[in-house]
Amino acid sequence: MSCLLGKLDKPNVDPRKPYTEIGGADSFSGRTYDERYLTKFINEHRLPVNPTTAFLTPTLRNIDHALTTDRELVGRPRDLYKKTLELLEDVALQRIPADVLFVETVRVLMLLRDEKLARMASLLDALDRTEGALPLSSEAIVTLISQHLACKNASRLPVLVVAAAYEAAGARLSESMLPLNSHNAADLQTGSLGDVEICLMGEDSVVTAYEMKMKRVTQDDIDAAVTKIARSPNKIHNYLFVTTDVIDPLVAEYAATFYEKTDGTEIAILDCIGFLRHFLHLFHRIRADYLNAYQTLVLNEPDSAVSQTLKEAFLALRQAAESGE
Repeated sequence: MSCLLGKLDKPNVDPRKPYTEIGGADSFSGRTYDERYLTKFINEHRLPVNPTTAFLTPTLRNIDHALTTDRELVGRPRDLYKKTLELLEDVALQRIPADVLFVETVRVLMLLRDEKLARMASLLDALDRTEGALPLSSEAIVTLISQHLACKNASRLPVLVVAAAYEAAGARLSESMLPLNSHNAADLQTGSLGDVEICLMGEDSVVTAYEMKMKRVTQDDIDAAVTKIARSPNKIHNYLFVTTDVIDPLVAEYAATFYEKTDGTEIAILDCIGFLRHFLHLFHRIRADYLNAYQTLVLNEPDSAVSQTLKEAFLALRQAAESGE
């Protein structure tokens, strides 16, 4: 879309040259069109594409040549990138007008958006019909979220498991959660201590940090956490790893040795499902609040972090659990 917009704005440019590094009068900055115009357009119309620029993705960054059909873009699905290059060539060679292709692209995206919204509305309507039934038990919620975590491309979900706990019980704990960083944002880039950061109510200094892992926590992970703790301008009370994998007892013991070394910061490794189960039984009376908070977090995540498939899967799993199917 940025290549087509560049062509529409300046007819003399080559839509296959969205990089100023290429040089020449017919090159332009595709990223500028993305960030200056398309992000707002995409957000306003809720189009089902990543609102951030594609020119910072591994496939399209650091390119200094034209996007011609004799080049291969390394990305998935492969055929999508191949067809994109062919369409850009069609525009460059005046086989298709840029405005026609731009309008058709937006039309298809709007159709996909409407289909997605219709599916979500149907799933939410099915959930509404189960309202008033006996609330799911704590163990049933554990099973439901375990099934969701077992879905493909679920690496963002453990963050939401912990975040939902503080959304539901934060006021009772006199603690609040800082806004979550985007899924792919590195801690070094954001300056954050972890994936979920907790402050005492009314304060903005982080006292508890959670870091999520979809694999085993290693001694290197512990060492990296110790470095973050040492660099923190305020006292961190505890730094907790939450993993969906097996906890290595030797690594857990290694983590425990830093309590005295850090002058009172406790580092520990928790099992994700174990954390969830204990929380739900401890706060049994607000288990429905927790489940609703988790659902809200899941549905509000951008599709780049929690895919539309994952969102629909959760609603379908919850509807099945609550209806007893």
